[in-house]
Amino acid sequence: MESLSRKALSSIKPQPELEIPDMALLELPEKVLQFGTGVLLRGLPDYFIDRANKQGCFDGRVLVVKSTSRGDTDAFDRQDGLYTLCVKGLEDGQPVQKYIIETAISRVLSAQQQWDAILQAVRQQPMRLIISNTTEVGIRLDAEDDPFAHPPRSFPGKLLAVLLARYEAEKGDPEKGFVIIPTELIPDNGDRLRDIVREMARRHKLPAGFLPWLDEACLFCNSLVDRIVPGKLAAEEQQAVEQQLGYHDELMIQAEPYRLWAIEAKDARAEAWLPWAKADAGVVLAPDITRYRELKLRLLNGTHTFSCGLAHLMGFDIVLVATQHPAMQAFLQQLMFEEIVPALTSPAISRDMAIAFAHKVLERFANPFLKHHWLDITVEYTAKMRMRNVPLIKAYYQQFATVPTAMALGFAAYLLFMKGEANGQHYVGSWGGKTYPIRDSQAAYFAEVWKKFGVEQLVKVVLSNVELWQEDLHVLPGFADAVQTYLKKLMHGQVEEVLRSTVFI
Repeated sequence: MESLSRKALSSIKPQPELEIPDMALLELPEKVLQFGTGVLLRGLPDYFIDRANKQGCFDGRVLVVKSTSRGDTDAFDRQDGLYTLCVKGLEDGQPVQKYIIETAISRVLSAQQQWDAILQAVRQQPMRLIISNTTEVGIRLDAEDDPFAHPPRSFPGKLLAVLLARYEAEKGDPEKGFVIIPTELIPDNGDRLRDIVREMARRHKLPAGFLPWLDEACLFCNSLVDRIVPGKLAAEEQQAVEQQLGYHDELMIQAEPYRLWAIEAKDARAEAWLPWAKADAGVVLAPDITRYRELKLRLLNGTHTFSCGLAHLMGFDIVLVATQHPAMQAFLQQLMFEEIVPALTSPAISRDMAIAFAHKVLERFANPFLKHHWLDITVEYTAKMRMRNVPLIKAYYQQFATVPTAMALGFAAYLLFMKGEANGQHYVGSWGGKTYPIRDSQAAYFAEVWKKFGVEQLVKVVLSNVELWQEDLHVLPGFADAVQTYLKKLMHGQVEEVLRSTVFI
């Protein structure tokens, strides 16, 4: 079977589910510099750029910088940057299954081995956009980094070197700057990246005109990305898809139909500089993206966090299975529509907007093609509960001054999930005769309090721990009592009975 490549495109047979690109797209100039080769970038920003090219509203490809030393770029070289995106899931209640040969990536260069070539491309190519996903730890100040190294060690250091190369090549022309859009999943990612780059520039005493040029010519935009991109297909599924499509693809990845890239475009120039944003409704340019971040953080991520412990206690392995159980369905409905939506509604987020997003989340949970494991969602459970859900509990109390029952049950399930003990250097819990990993920075703390206290005292101690929550949750009227009641029932194995109580069904 022939491998996907520029040469192989002409021999791939058309199929209704397969989108084969026009060869002319492979000749477009490089207009985007991308830091990162990960599946999220390939499944979302690169997807949008490919859409725009195919609609004739961008006409530019992506030069990808591979920053880490792990792996190589051989597969991208062999396939001329081409890869298949398998889009599978539900959209507006209907199953979607399509295969897109993506052409956005022109080439992949290694920062470790080809740094000079990367800087040369920045000087010569008509690039206007820089995007990144270097994980959350990538956007930090490395005080020991050197922007003049080959290459600099950190992502901000590499970015500063790139911007300096453009500044020098264009002699400080204010019309030759960049739009820089990080996609790392941290709040205000663009603002934070800009501040780090500016600080590095000051520390290394770059040319006097550089910082004014950076401020005038370059736009750093906060952004939020939302799409589940599991990445590689399982071996058997990959083989079946390749047999169906008639070619081999080392870089094939999967994504759900839902897609969102919300970009905070405060500067009026952003829309003119980002013409590709008009190619797909999944790209949103707005002067403030707080509402999109809140909807995702509370209704998607927050629901995951309130539900994962309960789903585990029920014996569900993946999210899809949980959505098919009537009692769990009722819990999710109560949690999202009766508790999170009212807590989230504000002048910036209407009730109708929150409800529409909640319905979309439930559709995503029910994707029959995704195997999203509940145990993976429990990683750093405590931090997620604090960041995503404590604000929701407080907001619900502010509105109704009463216990949010689904949230209280979800919190009780979290406490029971965190009942573990040390196993070597790790912590494990036990439920239903099976052990499970507790991958949480607070695992030792919870192992200790579970040994030391009975249920009532444990709930009081944990809820009163201001260091954990930045709040004293024990002062919320009735919350501790509700959590205690649910926790006792869960400990006696009454998980489904609690779910089937009249509170939820």
